[in-house]
Amino acid sequence: MPTQSHDPNRRPTKAERRDEDRRRRAELQRQMARKRRTRLWGAAAAVLAGAAVVGLVVLQPFAAASPQELLAQAPAASKTAGCDTVRTIGAFGGIEDPKDPKYSDNAHFGPTVPAPQLSAYASVPPTSGPHDPNTLPGGVYDTPPPIGRAIHSLEHGGAIVWYAPTVTGGALEDLTAFYSQKLAAQSVGQDRVIVAPYDYPDQGEAGHLPSGVEMALVSWHTLQTCAQVSLPAAFDFTSQYAFPPFGGRTYAGRSPELERGGLI
Repeated sequence: MPTQSHDPNRRPTKAERRDEDRRRRAELQRQMARKRRTRLWGAAAAVLAGAAVVGLVVLQPFAAASPQELLAQAPAASKTAGCDTVRTIGAFGGIEDPKDPKYSDNAHFGPTVPAPQLSAYASVPPTSGPHDPNTLPGGVYDTPPPIGRAIHSLEHGGAIVWYAPTVTGGALEDLTAFYSQKLAAQSVGQDRVIVAPYDYPDQGEAGHLPSGVEMALVSWHTLQTCAQVSLPAAFDFTSQYAFPPFGGRTYAGRSPELERGGLI
């Protein structure tokens, strides 16, 4: 079969021109489609980046907040977290008079005062009562500390942020990150605050926070519970009920031995 030679001077036929037009339109459509895909991918990436930023804000809303910002957020945050009102808890055994021979609200464990079961204390968690002769240093604890030492720290102006051991997530991370930092650098003055999980399974029901409570805020004879962990709510409490209080806040606690706070 003879081959056709290409003549550069030959004019394309009508059919060839139609084919060329179709080819060019198809190529143009492919280019436009590629541009649209590029724009869509760019928009999607921007949305995902924005969502990531929003996610960080939602998951870690208080990580970068200053103490003053936390206090401003506290009223709304406490309501959202389901915190009840701060309430006063009575003395161990219901004996309020220090002159009563059976008074043991500030007694130390020893031969005549064995460590009671947690169910014997006036509240869960305890806010006063017989305790270990040694105090517990302030700070964040990953495991439940000796509760007798923690109670003793309350007597000396400490405050405790107890949380349920099942709690995880951003709110708890905010809480522990805030109280783990060098608070003196921010002039927060929260060196007597203890943050720890409340989990003492050998103590029965009293060894766990009450049902529906994820966070309990404690100082001597004072208790506030919250359905959810909240850093602003916790700081609002500790900044008043741990000694010395934050900034110009008035000390609202009842700790009887503030002058011995150096033990904590």
